[in-house]
Amino acid sequence: MSTQQMRILLVGNGGREHTLAWKLAQSEKVECIHVVPGNGGTAGVPKCQNITSVKDTDFAALIEHAKAHHLNFLIPGPEAPLVAGITDYFDEHAPSIMVFGPSKQAAQMEGSKTFSKDFMKQHRIPTAQYENFTDYGAARNYQDVVAHRVVIKADGLAGGKGVIIPKDNREARHALESIMREHEFGDAGKAVVIEEFLEGDEISILSFSDGKTILSLPPAQDHKRIGDGDTGPNTGGMGTYAPTPLVSQEQLAEIERTVLRPTIEGMAAEGFPFRGCLFTGLMLTKDGPKVLEYNVRFGDPESQSCLPLLKSDLAELMQACCDGTLASKTLEIAPLSACTVVVAAGGYPGSYAKGTPMKVKAPKAEDGMYVFHAGTSIDDHGQLKTNGGRVIAATATGETLREAVDKAYKGVEGIEFEGMQYRKDIAQRALR
Repeated sequence: MSTQQMRILLVGNGGREHTLAWKLAQSEKVECIHVVPGNGGTAGVPKCQNITSVKDTDFAALIEHAKAHHLNFLIPGPEAPLVAGITDYFDEHAPSIMVFGPSKQAAQMEGSKTFSKDFMKQHRIPTAQYENFTDYGAARNYQDVVAHRVVIKADGLAGGKGVIIPKDNREARHALESIMREHEFGDAGKAVVIEEFLEGDEISILSFSDGKTILSLPPAQDHKRIGDGDTGPNTGGMGTYAPTPLVSQEQLAEIERTVLRPTIEGMAAEGFPFRGCLFTGLMLTKDGPKVLEYNVRFGDPESQSCLPLLKSDLAELMQACCDGTLASKTLEIAPLSACTVVVAAGGYPGSYAKGTPMKVKAPKAEDGMYVFHAGTSIDDHGQLKTNGGRVIAATATGETLREAVDKAYKGVEGIEFEGMQYRKDIAQRALR
């Protein structure tokens, strides 16, 4: 494949996939990108075409499409196909197609909170105290006697919304009731993790790995709550910036030593080596960095801030993760800051309208300003419309974080649709 041009099948339709398509299209190694199903943004990326005739959940149909169009490289964007075993399926049924992404077993690090917490305990990776429960009564009894403040997490995939931070015991009981008895998150809530509430600054680290070597992008900080000042319910992420000054070089070295290395080495030792992008969410506590969660793919919206800072060829890095040659690569990062502001539909993360007409003024990439689409689509008349909760994001890079933030908000001014909402305080903690 090293001499062969990459013909990519990219699965997904979010902001992460638009960002990946945009970055991959810049590589001379990449000949074409088929995005299944894609969105209103991927439709306009050079070398890209949206494929809506194939279901992203139908692995057999994806292989058929890949073979018919001589595609040789699969990138599953979101977590669901990875947790469902798309990598193993392609390895078995289309071994000539390289896959950037972990096996089904390795993907349990995101697919099951109980699995990942037990893994951390086994490998002495610093994390919050916790207990796992499948029985409502036992969970409630534990909740009633535990002395520390808690966080309650649904075990399975819940689109970034399966984490509840109750203020008191009454709210905690209500959370257990809604997850375990009312099945608010469906099967994802069959088991729960009740863990200690950690205080400090939260950061995200995206790392490339081929199962042995780790190369990490600059640390980012996400803003999970819907409202300014971190108020309101959790979302899939309302904005990010990178690199965050809240973590020092010493702390990054400590994270590499106490978290990232033991994670990659532990997965290899247990027989499910990690190949792809590992996302590690950490809390910088007074007792040192502790792991909040693992994701087994690029973060969204972290990718929108981190990938514009990457000067190295993304396609080459992905290939190296697949063929085990990552040790021969280096990550070249631009000495800039980046900020991303997510614009969501009115009502999100609750119920929201789809199909609202939009106007977007495309900023100039040479000014270090970008727009990445997430929940958008283009109708038969060429009209751009909303098609999700987190609709679109304005990203900008700058010499300083202040400049990046100001430019990102300037980018938001070029986005118009009825009911749009966004946070006005992205990166404020760092700027303070």
